[in-house]
Amino acid sequence: MDLGKIWRAVIEFDMLKAGDRVLIGFSGGKDSMLLTAALAELQRHAPFRFELGAFTVDTGFVPGFDGEKYQSFCRRFSVPWYSERINVPELVKDNSPCYSCAYFRRAVLNRNARERGFNKVALAHHGDDAVETFVINLFTSGQQRTFCPVTELSRSGITVIRPLVYYREAEIEKEVAELGFEPIKNPCPYDGNTVRQRVKEDLAEWNSRYPELYAHLAAAMRQQQGMELWPQKLTKEELVDKFHAFWKDRQ
Repeated sequence: MDLGKIWRAVIEFDMLKAGDRVLIGFSGGKDSMLLTAALAELQRHAPFRFELGAFTVDTGFVPGFDGEKYQSFCRRFSVPWYSERINVPELVKDNSPCYSCAYFRRAVLNRNARERGFNKVALAHHGDDAVETFVINLFTSGQQRTFCPVTELSRSGITVIRPLVYYREAEIEKEVAELGFEPIKNPCPYDGNTVRQRVKEDLAEWNSRYPELYAHLAAAMRQQQGMELWPQKLTKEELVDKFHAFWKDRQ
């Protein structure tokens, strides 16, 4: 397993320190499988001790949740596994099911981390996820924002870390195949039919024409000097005040 990029993220963004207790958001997909295996390997070689756990949210999309599949994988790496069931179909009754589902899953994960004494939550978002989120926000709200490698949650006291941010999705797929992992099928009925999936497909098409597109978008997500952007948009009240001041000065 090539851990160079995860070591880079952990060190560059100060993700881990001695005594940390890290709860991995473990969905059973390829990304969370690689994250669990990689953090378990880091745990063996890091210059300090930290603890790991894994947590799966049973979303209630399918009956007969088979927790043994999840627990068995985590057991291979001596990572304690926990889970909790929530009925997402019952909770989500609006026009943005993906957003609401993600909200409830994060809330359950963070609550369990806090109650079980974990101070950090590790999520398996990778580089493609970050770029897609950046583009989605740009297209749907006009905001230049994405998730950060490390996020402090002030209300819960939990720190969220994303150690896979330097991995491309294709790299993860290759690693998982070489390691012989068998990802668990996503039970979400919207899987493959989301805004994110459409943006993913659009980016793949654009990248075929502009081979440096991913690298340039990833660079655009960074804070940087010399940015030539318009000033922050004024509120309606601020704009009215400026109009009044402008005409008053000319009387």
